[in-house]
Amino acid sequence: GTQGSDYLHPRGTFGDKTMNDPIVEEVRRVRDAHAAMFNYDLDAIFQDIKEQEKKSGQKFVTYPPRRTEPERKNGSG
Repeated sequence: GTQGSDYLHPRGTFGDKTMNDPIVEEVRRVRDAHAAMFNYDLDAIFQDIKEQEKKSGQKFVTYPPRRTEPERKNGSG
């Protein structure tokens, strides 16, 4: 048989009824309103977040991108 999409729901759900968490709902509303200001353009949203970080005066930790080497087959290299 096939599996329904119910398994994709977070814990705290019962059947098709999801748990209503007012904090999660507020975060989602704020996130959606912010994204809508930039027409859901991820690059523009990212740039805005970076500008807000600079204006805040707080120090944010950044890490260099991880470099991965392709796996070498035995006998090469």
